[in-house]
Amino acid sequence: MTYAIEAHGLAKRFGDKMAVGGVDLTVPAGSIFGFLGQNGAGKTTTLRMLLGILTPDAGYVTVLGDDYPLSVAHRIGYLPEERGLYPSMTARETIAFMGALRGMPLKAGRERAEELLSAHGLGDEIHSKIRTFSKGMAQKVQLLGSFVHSPDLIVLDEPFSGLDPVNQAALESIIIGERARGATILFSTHIMSHAERLCDGLVLIAGGRTRFSGSVAQARAVLPAQVVMRTVDPLENAIGHLPATFARDANGLYRFPLPDEGLDATLKRLVAANVGISELTTERPTLHDAFVAMVGDPEADDINLRSSEQETYR
Repeated sequence: MTYAIEAHGLAKRFGDKMAVGGVDLTVPAGSIFGFLGQNGAGKTTTLRMLLGILTPDAGYVTVLGDDYPLSVAHRIGYLPEERGLYPSMTARETIAFMGALRGMPLKAGRERAEELLSAHGLGDEIHSKIRTFSKGMAQKVQLLGSFVHSPDLIVLDEPFSGLDPVNQAALESIIIGERARGATILFSTHIMSHAERLCDGLVLIAGGRTRFSGSVAQARAVLPAQVVMRTVDPLENAIGHLPATFARDANGLYRFPLPDEGLDATLKRLVAANVGISELTTERPTLHDAFVAMVGDPEADDINLRSSEQETYR
């Protein structure tokens, strides 16, 4: 397998604070890869080491086959966590300027900027100044500028932060489109739903260290599926007492991990005990559930709507 990024044992200290204490990361070429962690987990510091902006105190990194990331900067697009555009510049000039910083001729950058703005719903704003844009529009311009030069690798630091759901969906579509073009995308986030929908692979970090690396399915497999059951009468009436793994929520639903023996065997035992079952479902754990189990809640300060994939038996 060809990797766009390989990093092992990355560490960085600022004074007495260990910001990153051991991050391993391998990103397959042509993939969308998530770099996940709570705020303050060390994501931004790690991304800056990957890009060559910061020099690691320990470990090594290879980007696009080069062990000196700055030498391949022209093949990389970067959206930093700190957004910053010149308010007096137009959208077209902003994107062309960002391309020029990566070695793209201004004339070609202006032409490409017009194409990108038109393709992504900002065709009427090509000559409008950034100061007239909403936050979401300005962030879209900066994102388009990060890949105006058609880079092989795009690194996005918390790209969904502060965007409303409509603009978040638009950003997801742009990311998928760049992957289809052949680019590798690495983005950091603490919002699990985006990673769950987009990522081919991911790394979870906490306290500056890698805690998990693999696919979304592998991360979710850390936790067993949950059985959710509603009974005609309280379950205790039929079986005397509840097993330790059973829990009853405020809505009268019983929840317990899917037993190793499977759902059919569990149903047979419950029916044999004369349990009247009115509803039975299985819920697969979300990526958010798995992350909480491994390192704690990454979205404790965020309102996040989550959904479970369900298979229903009635």
